[in-house]
Amino acid sequence: MPSNNFRDLLLPFDCARFSELRSVSARDFGMAVRQDPMVGPLIAKWDSLSNEPFQGITSNGEVESGLFCLAEEGAPTNEMVSAAEALLSRLSAKDRTQLVYSLDAVEWRRWANPEFLINPNGLRLEEMDPAARDAAMGLVRASLSGTGYQKALGCMRTNAFLGQLCGLENLMNEWSYNILLFGTPSTSEPWGWSLYGHHLALNCFVLGGQMVISPTFMGAEPNHIDAGPHEGLRLFSDEEDGGLELMRSLSPAMQGRAQTYAEMHDPAMPEGRWNFADQRHLGGAFRDNQIIPEEGVPVSEFAPRAQDQLLQIIEAFICYLPDAVRTARMSQLEAELGRTSWSWIGGWGDDDPFYYRIQSPLLMVEFDHHSGIWLANEEPAKCHIHTVVRTPNGNDYGKDLLRQHYAQVHPGCAPGHE
Repeated sequence: MPSNNFRDLLLPFDCARFSELRSVSARDFGMAVRQDPMVGPLIAKWDSLSNEPFQGITSNGEVESGLFCLAEEGAPTNEMVSAAEALLSRLSAKDRTQLVYSLDAVEWRRWANPEFLINPNGLRLEEMDPAARDAAMGLVRASLSGTGYQKALGCMRTNAFLGQLCGLENLMNEWSYNILLFGTPSTSEPWGWSLYGHHLALNCFVLGGQMVISPTFMGAEPNHIDAGPHEGLRLFSDEEDGGLELMRSLSPAMQGRAQTYAEMHDPAMPEGRWNFADQRHLGGAFRDNQIIPEEGVPVSEFAPRAQDQLLQIIEAFICYLPDAVRTARMSQLEAELGRTSWSWIGGWGDDDPFYYRIQSPLLMVEFDHHSGIWLANEEPAKCHIHTVVRTPNGNDYGKDLLRQHYAQVHPGCAPGHE
């Protein structure tokens, strides 16, 4: 088992891999990676998946209808619109054209979380002038809870910390992210935005007082900063500690049922259950139509305290939702506990890396300890974490709400599936 201390896993600062990349721009690196014999075919597959008609993540290939409804949930729409208009006012006509897409543009689904820039859509924060970049972050801040905004900043700052550790600030820095705007900011009509880059992807749809922020991807390698101006920053402790505490609280029999695989890359896994890019998680980038059967233990069998623990874990995952929206969402999710499952991969000792998934008709969250990409560990370690949030059954990107809105307000004008 590798060390969980990232300082033990650092590659030499002057290693050939780092040295060769120090003069490469993010855009050139993205183009070069497409020629890689291992990564290139994967990117080609991602391209094809993003062009498939959208259905949404399901447990059996069939979308369950009637799960989502138009409602007033207290989204901070006025503040979001003001922030979006402030951003647009800071941009040239050319940059506005590059930033803004139609509401049903396929670029919604071409977000990615690797460090290489494979889809250079929208505007890149590191290429924007500081005032425009501040305005872009103002839109993100207006859309998220205070805790969620700090968590997003934490992902960006740990990305910069990794860039410093490797001497690759040209590829990994606090601003190596792309932002896109979809539709026209409005307090009554649908619109949204997307921000994506290394270890952070947020897709935010808003319609009146209602919003959906998913898919989301948040991660960090390493998951804490031990030097510099952000020393002491640590990410995903609630998700990590809460998941481990819940798993340990279960009876041995229930633990055995929840553990779908004993090893993180288990020989018993069927083909495709693990891959070098996503490793164990199933709902990452370009997996909008993934069929993910429920596994593990029904939460309906949990004791009340364990059910409360699980709800606390879910709330840690969706802490980025503004308070009123999060309260509404948690109420909806609690009502579906009877159709929610808990599954686990790996061990649950102090040093064991692990994966877990919480899956319901309304939400799927994944937590995964990964092997090193820029660190040296070939096996998963607890210092590299990926987390994913999805809204199954057709409501990622708010698409089911958008469908209902057009059916009610603009019949006959609904956007087609891309």
